[in-house]
Amino acid sequence: MRVEEFIEARGHTKIRGTHRTTFEFTKEAHLTERGDCIIGVRASKGAADLSYEFRQILQNSNSRITMLLVAGEFSEVVRGFGNQKLLLTNRTDLVVRKSDYTCGRTLMVRSDKAAMDLPRGLIALLRDPMFRIQVKLTAEDDSRQR
Repeated sequence: MRVEEFIEARGHTKIRGTHRTTFEFTKEAHLTERGDCIIGVRASKGAADLSYEFRQILQNSNSRITMLLVAGEFSEVVRGFGNQKLLLTNRTDLVVRKSDYTCGRTLMVRSDKAAMDLPRGLIALLRDPMFRIQVKLTAEDDSRQR
């Protein structure tokens, strides 16, 4: 089974994109200097806003997640996995993690990229508050293939 979700977020002057293990989108409009993992604000969705079908796949440890980030001339693919421990309850945030840690904000675990791994040109674009980033999420359940 395969399900897609689409999210849009905006840039912010304080986006740094330097976190070594995560990156995040938030529905919040503000950002502090400490938010070095945040790469988009005013996101159209938080974890709790994802569709039932998409959440069902994410909450399966056999699922694979692909995220396509598109902003200006940049497009970047990030790959990770779902997990049966994903809560997906947070109303404002979506966090991509390189680790297996889960909480209500976690979208995927064992990601192949964190904020610091994203192209610096993309991060520079996202420092413009008028700039938009488009996010396409694809969740696939591999349990039938094993």
